[in-house]
Amino acid sequence: MSAANYLSSEDQFLCSICLDVFTDPVTTSCGHNFCKNCINEHWNTNDQHMCPMCKKVFISRPELHVNTFISEMVDQFRQSAQQKTSSSEQQESKPGEVPCDVCTGTKLKALKSCLVCLVSYCETHLEPHLTMSGLKRHQLIDPVENLEDRMCTKHDKPLELFCKTDQTCVCMLCPVLDHTMHKFVPLKEEYEGKKVELKKTEAEIQQMIQKRRLKIQEIKHSVDLSEEDADREIAEGVQVFTALKESVERGQANLINTIKEKQRTTEKQAEAFIKELEQEISELMKRSTEVVQLSLSEDHLHLLQSVQSSNIHHPPPTKDWTKVSISQSYEPTVVRAVVQLEETLSKKIKKLVKAELKRVQKFAVDVTLDPDTAYPVLILSADGKQVHTGKVEQLLPDNPERFSVNACVLGTQSFSSGRFYFEVQVKRMTAWDLGVARESINRKGNITLSPEDGYWTIWFRNGNKYEALDDPAVSLSLKSQPQKVGVFVDYEEGLVSFYDVDSAALIYSFTGCSFTEKLFPYFGPCPYRADKNAAPLIICPVRVN
Repeated sequence: MSAANYLSSEDQFLCSICLDVFTDPVTTSCGHNFCKNCINEHWNTNDQHMCPMCKKVFISRPELHVNTFISEMVDQFRQSAQQKTSSSEQQESKPGEVPCDVCTGTKLKALKSCLVCLVSYCETHLEPHLTMSGLKRHQLIDPVENLEDRMCTKHDKPLELFCKTDQTCVCMLCPVLDHTMHKFVPLKEEYEGKKVELKKTEAEIQQMIQKRRLKIQEIKHSVDLSEEDADREIAEGVQVFTALKESVERGQANLINTIKEKQRTTEKQAEAFIKELEQEISELMKRSTEVVQLSLSEDHLHLLQSVQSSNIHHPPPTKDWTKVSISQSYEPTVVRAVVQLEETLSKKIKKLVKAELKRVQKFAVDVTLDPDTAYPVLILSADGKQVHTGKVEQLLPDNPERFSVNACVLGTQSFSSGRFYFEVQVKRMTAWDLGVARESINRKGNITLSPEDGYWTIWFRNGNKYEALDDPAVSLSLKSQPQKVGVFVDYEEGLVSFYDVDSAALIYSFTGCSFTEKLFPYFGPCPYRADKNAAPLIICPVRVN
């Protein structure tokens, strides 16, 4: 029997005992085939060695050998069956996959689509495109649906060119009939160019992703730092308030002890006075009894002689009690305790402000004056660190940045995030303005210094008046006249603080500010009465004490 006949029927490879494809097939002398294990087990369980097919009985148990030819045919049958099963499983079209356009009945999965034929082929129907010389030149791509979309709707030809002028895909007839004088390139060339652009775009996107991942790490790091700062601030705050609480409690305990001690002294004094008064009362009562007894005597001579010989008309010696009193006032004690507590609190507050000033000085920035913003009467130093008022206006261009009426000037540097700090000497000046201003402030005409108009400033007027120009303005009572003023801004926190640098005292803080644009340092040396206000505002280098 030929191999072809064997492969044509599965029944040829079935064991008649187990009814399955042969495993180690053996042939008996009567010419029938069985699995080696099947025939051995059959003979092991029976008394006779009989062929299950023809019933021939063997006198002795035959020696069995694997039939090599049958075994090879079985292997080929198994492989063929497996390939058919595998091919069917792999090629059968599933929802969402491109089906073969040639298959009838069950549509198999397409492996390729032909841009020339505009047909999608499964593995079987694709074979001519892989073997026939004429079809080999056709352009094959991964399977796609709607191949008709790759045809020119106007000329019914494949889209093979790209019009650079109109940025569209066209067929070979379009350049002649509809896109005359346009620039064309083959689709493949434009495809390669677009792939390069897409690769570049992908690289840019990946770079953007990387930047955002780094930003996430930066934000997380900032949160960690913020948490550390918060823990440190809480610890310091608890320490400070614990110390203040202990000071208050000690002051309260001292006040109570002082008052109680004073009360005990008062009670002892009162007891002494009462005892002395009781003794005088006793002496007076004794004298009263003597007087009464003598007044009852009817012996004229005895009464007169007794009166003459004694001091019965005079009371016994006593103290003048009219000016004697017990103190009942504790007000001075309370006032002294409160004043002492205030002094203690002032010392602690000054210590805290000094530490705070030292911290904000670490955010010092180099600030210079911007001559393009200066009011014409102001005179700036060559290094941009000093400004003072002149007596006449200079001829300067009226650019949009320049203040036209008010004597002020901005810093060159702007800030739109983070923290920054700078110091300005105001020594020997009788009037000045200091602070920060947002970029969009009005610089023409009279200006109003207020947060609503974009200014966060304090000023000094008439040699003795300080104000924070908040909404409304706040009059400031300072213990000493600042010689150098520090300005600190925390953009995200919305905070603008002013410090007396030399005395390490907080002058004023604007809190809860909402900053949405660039901030510039603001300086106003005040030009009026220039002869009395000739000293300059000086931007000083920051030295951390």
